[in-house]
Amino acid sequence: MMENHVITQPSMPNIDLHSHSTISDGVLSPSRLLAHAATRGVTVLALTDHDDVAGLNEATRSAQQENITLIPGVEISVTWHGRTLHILGLGIDPEYPPLVEGLQKIRDGRMDRARAIAAQLDKFGIHGSFEGASAQAGESRLIGRTHFARFLADRGYAKDVKSVFKKYLVKGKPGHVSHIWVSLDEAIGWIRGSGGQAVIAHPARYKLGNSLLEQLLNEFCELKGAGIEVVSSSHTPEQMRQFAGLATRMNLYASCGSDYHGPGESYFDLGRLPALPPECTPIWDGWQIQNIPEPVQQS
Repeated sequence: MMENHVITQPSMPNIDLHSHSTISDGVLSPSRLLAHAATRGVTVLALTDHDDVAGLNEATRSAQQENITLIPGVEISVTWHGRTLHILGLGIDPEYPPLVEGLQKIRDGRMDRARAIAAQLDKFGIHGSFEGASAQAGESRLIGRTHFARFLADRGYAKDVKSVFKKYLVKGKPGHVSHIWVSLDEAIGWIRGSGGQAVIAHPARYKLGNSLLEQLLNEFCELKGAGIEVVSSSHTPEQMRQFAGLATRMNLYASCGSDYHGPGESYFDLGRLPALPPECTPIWDGWQIQNIPEPVQQS
């Protein structure tokens, strides 16, 4: 739990608890991300780069300049019953040794997967994709599927990044490569050990079906996971209502996040999230957040 902030106003701050920078596969650097968040009226932002916390120092400095409360976070890649899930860690200690060591191992695995994706694409006559994805990654210490998608979109293989994923990078397509990440138990253990709270990111994206979803939530609760992302750019209004009901029934906190990667790549801009359904208990309930300016009306 986060103990180092104090709530100073009763009204709802403009909160976004899922965003990415160039440290993983975002378009904006941590400082530019914070500057953009400020222009959108965000008062509390979590930087949750994939499997890396290297952007948090820069983001913390920028957050102070922009008068934004930064929640240190990460998005950890997990394999559960043969499926890839993403678990957010909110309020983590980025210097917690088991977390640092675990994330390094995941990044090493990401590099192996990147080479395998490039080899797959090469078989289909798409050459130079590893070098192209590496160039797209820039300062990032990892190469992800989004970097391949940007390279392929730039080369005209599809009209945009979202189309590239559907055509080349999902299961059954030329560039798909299966990979074993860390276990759910490990990810939640690192997050909790570092003082943070574990949240299931964009649960509708996994298309689990009712039985597997129930199994996941039960296991997640047994491992003392804290919350579930109810409001997400991956969720329809109906799915938001569904996960609000599940969060309430399972006694889980509800979180909200745009999963912002940059202009043109995200369904929701920073600061433009729908409100959590009223029956939910927000993940920030009980946090102590300091220096929150008056929220901006969302449109």
